Amino acid sequence: MNRLRQIAPFLLTFCLFLLAVWAIKEEFKHYTFQDLVNSLGRIPTGDKLMSVFLMIPGYLSMAGYDWLGFIYVGRHLHPGTIVRTSFISYALGNTVGFTVFSGTAIRYRFYSPAGVSNIDIAKVIAFTHLSFWLGMLTIGGVSFLVDPLAVPQILKIPVQSARSLGIIFLCLVALYFWFIAFAKKPLKFGGVELGVPSVNISLALIVVAFIDWGLAAAVLYVLLPDSYTISFFGFFGIYIFAMTAGVISNVPGGLGVFEFMMLKLRPESVSESDLLGALLAYRGIYYLLPLSIAFIMLVSYEVEKKYRRSKDNS
Repeated sequence: MNRLRQIAPFLLTFCLFLLAVWAIKEEFKHYTFQDLVNSLGRIPTGDKLMSVFLMIPGYLSMAGYDWLGFIYVGRHLHPGTIVRTSFISYALGNTVGFTVFSGTAIRYRFYSPAGVSNIDIAKVIAFTHLSFWLGMLTIGGVSFLVDPLAVPQILKIPVQSARSLGIIFLCLVALYFWFIAFAKKPLKFGGVELGVPSVNISLALIVVAFIDWGLAAAVLYVLLPDSYTISFFGFFGIYIFAMTAGVISNVPGGLGVFEFMMLKLRPESVSESDLLGALLAYRGIYYLLPLSIAFIMLVSYEVEKKYRRSKDNS
């Protein structure tokens, strides 16, 4: 049993790595390595560097979800621990896709040694899931009202304009704020009590979500070909719609939905090959680069812990 406990962290790391490799393989199975090289080669070096520059604060902003989560549970944790944990969690989760598994495993692995109880970690995890839905509904609702796109028929949803989705999303957000404004008792799930987030924390969540999604969209925007002449705010609505489609779509497979929607909603002046090159570069910069860094950080953390443990026992 002790032996299993010692190798469990490395098994977890290896399993997450295999899931990441599988996700990458599925994402790029229709393209050759030369396709990726050619796609990156058509994008100016300055645009790629700017995209990387925007990716860094984008991932750092995600630490705001966990930071607000610890405010929610009434705990103080060193900012470095929060930033490191959230970066690894989101870098793996964004690529692997199984965020319930990967994000949960990473947070327990890093927050437990920092003295955070399992109950509080579970509450922070639940809070981060609330962050995703509250952020997506608010940003999607505002974007779809400001720039109502036509809904492609392939999504098979009973609306023709994104404005209807925007109204539904914002009604759900309004219902959420009505609930937290008048809720008097904590919610109970399996014997665990979850306090209702305050209005201020919920508003802060929405601000963090706008920063996070705005920077993510900017990473792709700077990679777009010159023929893509839509302003950033116009593009932001398309980006949010494509991201949202990945959640609500019943398109078989799920993977590649974002790319498909971006290609479907592209201006007529933009060729499919040019936009595909930008999308492939975006995947590499916003997903694969952080994944590589996160994996190195995760392995380094486990090696360091094992070294310290062996040093203490000697």
